[in-house]
Amino acid sequence: MKNQHAGYRIFTICNYLFIGLLALAALYPYLNTLAVALNDGNDSMLGGITVYPRMPTLGNFATLLKDSTIIQAMIVSVSQTVLGTLFALIVQFSAGYALTKRRLVGRNAILLFFIVPMFLNGGLIPTYLLYSKLHLLNNFLVYILPSAFSFFNVIIIRTYLYTIPASLEESAKIDGASELSILWRIILPLSRPILATIALWTAVTHWNDWTSTLYFVTSGDLQTLQFKLMQMIKESQMIAQLIQEAQQRGETNLNHIVHVTPEAIRAAQVVITTIPIILVYPFLQKHFIKGVMIGSVKE
Repeated sequence: MKNQHAGYRIFTICNYLFIGLLALAALYPYLNTLAVALNDGNDSMLGGITVYPRMPTLGNFATLLKDSTIIQAMIVSVSQTVLGTLFALIVQFSAGYALTKRRLVGRNAILLFFIVPMFLNGGLIPTYLLYSKLHLLNNFLVYILPSAFSFFNVIIIRTYLYTIPASLEESAKIDGASELSILWRIILPLSRPILATIALWTAVTHWNDWTSTLYFVTSGDLQTLQFKLMQMIKESQMIAQLIQEAQQRGETNLNHIVHVTPEAIRAAQVVITTIPIILVYPFLQKHFIKGVMIGSVKE
């Protein structure tokens, strides 16, 4: 027993060390990017930046946020993420709940109808023409409506709802509860894990979306943060333009601009775009882990 106990402790220590190394390997790239974002751009080009800035500065973030269009793009991205996630949850959960009802007429035909587009689609040009006919081009709804329905998420929700005992719904009906009351008071509270999981997936997708702006939006007021930041990285003349604009305004202190490099801008962009997800994830982690374990254990 003592040998087994000692062996178990060694095994536990090795596990902790292994997991710790994996966590460090996953955390180091982000800490390095954060250090570069907070470091003087010219100094970062010399190399040697690890997990802390050698010459701390907020100039990289100041350069990003100095452009007023970035603030507008941030408002658009936040609005897209919040409204798009809420609307997608309503649509997808409603569809998943309806597809659990055996009395739904044509349920198998509906499932087949939605399965086919998962593997076959018309491509970008037909999609563009369709959005044009629906007046979604240069329309904020192009961020919300097309992505509101995901049959993959509907399947996940439907699978989870099958784990809720049917006896709960039957008991509620005996007590006189209506279908809407059962959904609101019983099904939804029990579905928080899967709702949190789908919400996290959907929110990350909306927050990282820049192709919708690239393909379907030309109005500057509707451009998303991801698209603007992508543009700022692609355009190598941006820093020179900022310096020129500052000189035209008569600014003499240009240190916060001169010391900015494309690499530092890129690092600041990564930090800005990942902070919201990092802040939200801890609140959803418990439900997320429970939600993604659906179907992994059979009793």
